Amino acid sequence: MKAGILIQAIEAASTHVVRHPVLRKGRPLESCIFDGDELTSTLHLGAYLDEKLVGVLSAYEKQHPAFDEKNTYQVRGVAVLETHQTNGIGRLLMHSIERELSRKKVPLLWLNARLSAVPFYKNLGYKVEGGVFDLPLIGPHYCYYKTLP
Repeated sequence: MKAGILIQAIEAASTHVVRHPVLRKGRPLESCIFDGDELTSTLHLGAYLDEKLVGVLSAYEKQHPAFDEKNTYQVRGVAVLETHQTNGIGRLLMHSIERELSRKKVPLLWLNARLSAVPFYKNLGYKVEGGVFDLPLIGPHYCYYKTLP
C-alpha cells in the first residue's frame, strides 16, 4: 500500500466531498447522489491521506445485460482530488474493491469509463465490452469489466 494512504469503508454522503469537484464540477451537489448509494449491498471506499479524504469509489450490486454472470457489481464514482491524482490512490481504491468483492465471491466487476480514464482501467487489466456510448450530461464512455478470482 502507498505510504500514508488508508483505505476504509465510508458512508455514501462522505463520497460527495470528492465526487463533486472531480466528477460533477459546476453542477449541483445533488448530482453527486447516485441511485443505489444507500442500499445495504452498496460498498463505498475512501482513501485518506493524513486523515483527509482524498479519493472515493463506490460499488453497486448490479447486473449488466452483456454478462451472463449473476451477482455482478458495478463500480461508479471513482474519484481522486486533483491535487492527489497520479499518485496511485485510484489504483489502491480499485485493488481494494477487487479484493473485497472477490472475498464475497463476486465473479465479475464492471464499470463505465470516461474516455480519459481508459488507459487507467486498461493498465488494471480491465477489458472493453462493446463500443463507445454517450452518458447524458457526462459524455462518451466505454464499458469495462474484469473477472475476479
